[in-house]
Amino acid sequence: QLIESGGGLVQAGDSLTLSCAVSGRTFNSYALGWFRQDPGQEREFVAAISYGGGTIHYADSVKGRFTISRDNAKNMGYLQMNNLKPEDTALYYCAHYSYTIALPTTEPTAWGQGTQVTVSS
Repeated sequence: QLIESGGGLVQAGDSLTLSCAVSGRTFNSYALGWFRQDPGQEREFVAAISYGGGTIHYADSVKGRFTISRDNAKNMGYLQMNNLKPEDTALYYCAHYSYTIALPTTEPTAWGQGTQVTVSS
C-alpha cells in the first residue's frame, strides 16, 4: 500500500514536499518513483530513485526544481518541489517498482491514490 500526502494549493514560486508512506511491500529493495496526471492527459513520469538512492532520474520539466529522496528506515519517499509553476498542477502519484533501479520508461507495479497539487499564477 502506498499513501501520499502533502499536496495543496500554493502560489507560483512556492514550495511543497510530498510524502509517500509504503507498507506491505519490501520497500528497501526496490526503486520508488513519482508521476503526475492532469485531467484529460496521460500520466507522466516525474522522478525515480533507486533502492539505495544512488541512481536518480528526473523529467526534464522538473530538473533543478524537484528533488526525490527516500528514508529506508522509515519506509518513506519524498518529493521536494521548489519554484512551483502553474504547469506543475496535477494529481501526483507515488509508485513502487519491482526493480532496484527504475528508468523513466520503467513501468511501476504499485500505485498510490494520489495527492492534488494546484499552483496558482
